[in-house]
This record gives sequence, structure tokens and C-alpha cells, in this order.
Amino acid sequence: MNQRKINDLVDDNYVYASVLYYFGIKFYDYSEKTLEQACTERGLDVQTVTKKLESVKTREEAPLLLNQYPVDLIITYLQHAHYLFIKQKLPYIAQIIKGFNADHKDYNVIEKDLKFVFPLFVEDFIHHIYEEEDTLFYYIKTLDKFINDGKGNISHVYYLMEKSSLQRYAIEHEEHDDEMLGIRKITDGYHMDEKTPIHVKVIYEELKELEKSLITHARVENEILFPKALMLEKEAKKKFSQKVGFN
Repeated sequence: MNQRKINDLVDDNYVYASVLYYFGIKFYDYSEKTLEQACTERGLDVQTVTKKLESVKTREEAPLLLNQYPVDLIITYLQHAHYLFIKQKLPYIAQIIKGFNADHKDYNVIEKDLKFVFPLFVEDFIHHIYEEEDTLFYYIKTLDKFINDGKGNISHVYYLMEKSSLQRYAIEHEEHDDEMLGIRKITDGYHMDEKTPIHVKVIYEELKELEKSLITHARVENEILFPKALMLEKEAKKKFSQKVGFN
């Protein structure tokens, strides 16, 4: 592996590109260098890098077993996924798109469109994430503490219930579920063949993996979190009705 060119390694397994990136090796800047040459130039121990590359196969999505967990742990899982999107996945993809130099008549327009659209996608996505954590997640966690832990100011809980609507959140969430539609159109559904340049392949594969992660993320929210949250909301309404009845 040490004597193989970076381009050939990435062509074998596109995931190697992201591993090299976190070692400070941008595959498109070192494409014709061997792994050993690239490591030497970056002052890296080639054996450490090789060991990390050999430990990576392909990315596999974790099975959805979260339905058996309580709401607070599901939200913790989703918040961790948000952290990975913001701190790792999106910056990496943004960097390889920024470094994309098509120099090819079939990809010049795609390069221009991706460089314009992806930063807008990232900005909108991050805004959506922070808004979701500040409103939806906060509301659900407040309901959970009120019902299951007996904690929370009752007037504050009532105020949030009057102001919030899980049905509205669910409808708005569905509108965000296909956030990558525009990017799919630009890339013709991430179409690749044997003539596709290596840089394009890496970008498309990363975008495909991002979309798969977003689909899994949306499924956890739509199929697991929302049903549990609706039950909490129903219990909270019942609890308020009983208090009103007693008074």
C-alpha cells in the first residue's frame, strides 16, 4: 500500500479519501504521489496512516433499534448525529467540492453548480438543525420530564403546549425530508460510469452517503421520535384535564 499512488488507492475505495483528509492529505493535491511520498511531505508516520486505512472498509449504517429506548436517549442520539453532520461530514464534503477542478466539458457546469448550491444547502441545513434542537427537542424533553420525572414548572409546560404543535412540527419536517433533491438533479442522480473522473466519483459517493444518513436520521425522527412524543403530549393533556376536573 505504501508504494501505491494516492489516486489508485482512492479509486479502489473512496472512503480512503476522507481518512487521508483528516491526516491533512487532500487526495486531489497528492494524486500522483505514492502514499509514502505524501506522508513524508506531510511529516506523517506512514505506518500509522497505513494502519488506519487498512482498518477502514466501507461505511455501514447502524441498525435502527432505537424504538426500544426512552425519548431522552433518542434525542441524545439525534443530537450526536447533528454534531457529526456539522463538525465532520459537511465540512469535508464542502472542502472536496471547493477543491473540485473539473477541467472537463462534461463536468464544468456541474462543478459551477455544486460550488454555488452546496454552501447554500449547508447553511439552510445547519439553520434547520439548530432550530430543531431549540424548539422541537426542547419541547419533547420538557414533556418527558413532566410526565416521567414529575419535574418542570407546570405553567411553563402549559405555555409550551399552547405554543407548540407536534403535528405542525411533523408537517414541517416532511418538507425538509428531501433536502438533497436539487443536488440530485445537478448530478443526474449521482450518475457515474467507467469514464467518470476520480474526483467526481469521490464527491458523488460522499453525497450519496450523506443522503443515506439523512434518510436514516429522518426515519428515526418520523417513525420513532414523533410517535413517542405524541404519546407524551397526549399524557400531558390528560394530566392537565384531570387537574382542571379536580379544581
